[in-house]
Amino acid sequence: MSALRSGVPVPAPQLSPDVAALAPPRGAAPPVSSAQAPATGQTDADMRALDREAVLTRLFDLHYPGLLRLAVLLGADDAEDIVSEAFCQLHRRWNRLRTPDAALPYLRSVVCNLTRMRLRHLQVVRKHIDRGMDAVQSAESAALLHEDQRALVTALQRLSARQREALVLRYWLGLSESDIATSMGISQGAVKTHAARGMATLTKLMQERR
Repeated sequence: MSALRSGVPVPAPQLSPDVAALAPPRGAAPPVSSAQAPATGQTDADMRALDREAVLTRLFDLHYPGLLRLAVLLGADDAEDIVSEAFCQLHRRWNRLRTPDAALPYLRSVVCNLTRMRLRHLQVVRKHIDRGMDAVQSAESAALLHEDQRALVTALQRLSARQREALVLRYWLGLSESDIATSMGISQGAVKTHAARGMATLTKLMQERR
């Protein structure tokens, strides 16, 4: 304390040889931890791929149940396969998306298209088989539908594919006309037409059931 008050400089403490070897030289920048340091050999393409995988995982966690329900309501008998294929197609075409925000509308569009193709295939198959084919839903798909919805779903199957898609996207998913048009690949005017005709037919079918 007397040395400090008298202005006499205090010598720096002497480090042992072992500790001195570990200490950075004066004026040197602090070392970068392994968590902060960029991975060696990691390219921009690698980083983009990691970002893609992270976004796809997030999309799957958030929207898989909703997309599965969409496929079931549209009449798919293999809803899990259709939704899985939609995610596979998104993975392959990720770099073609305008923005990451376009991913979910793209998934909905693929689910609609694949379900439509599946139903057309079943119609062709049924024409060449004498006995009827019962669409067997998996336990996971069936669990998504409550008992009181089955009659409505049965009535939905009697609509045209476009009318069914317009109604499901509008009233079950709550999408806007512009989003429905994007998902179905048609104009907003066509969406209104399909929805109006589908609702009229659906209302008539449900009244006949009563």
